[in-house]
Amino acid sequence: MKFIIGLGNPGRDYAGTRHNIGFEVIDRIAADVGVEINRAKHRAHFGEGFLGTRKIVLVKPQTYMNLSGECVRDILHFYKRTPSDMIVVYDDCDLALGQIRIRERGSAGSHNGMKNIVYQLETDEFVRVRVGIGEKPPRMELANYVLSKFAKHELEEAAAGAEKAADAAIAVLKEGATAAMNKFNVKAGG
Repeated sequence: MKFIIGLGNPGRDYAGTRHNIGFEVIDRIAADVGVEINRAKHRAHFGEGFLGTRKIVLVKPQTYMNLSGECVRDILHFYKRTPSDMIVVYDDCDLALGQIRIRERGSAGSHNGMKNIVYQLETDEFVRVRVGIGEKPPRMELANYVLSKFAKHELEEAAAGAEKAADAAIAVLKEGATAAMNKFNVKAGG
């Protein structure tokens, strides 16, 4: 059993914001593999299904970004799984809009949702797919930027990034993290 966890903030006010691109990726994976996000438990909305013969659980934490780790810890504990059984998908303002990066482990950087996951699980040994939301404009607070909606001219590129991230997460499950990194972690201009 594997978990794909997309980070975001619950509620209509946050829908379509940069910080919620993880939720968008989960919705795309759900549509691609035919999983319904139809359960609410463990402070999450989630759905179970299969990718080939492997059982998967798609998760959208409802704890707000800064407490994402509480939900992740609870759901892994309930299913008696470890962090090595999950992929976390989240926004990254250090990547160009639409660009993605897969990593097998590493620090949380400045991302508060990831910081809380690492803190709650006491490890950074899990796969993550970072989705570029573009660099924060000068003189704009980071919190305001990540909670802003994509501009009209950014929507197509943001959607392409979410689709690429969905494909990357599925590739991690089907082919392994190393093969997925070789396929999706393309250098800028490459």
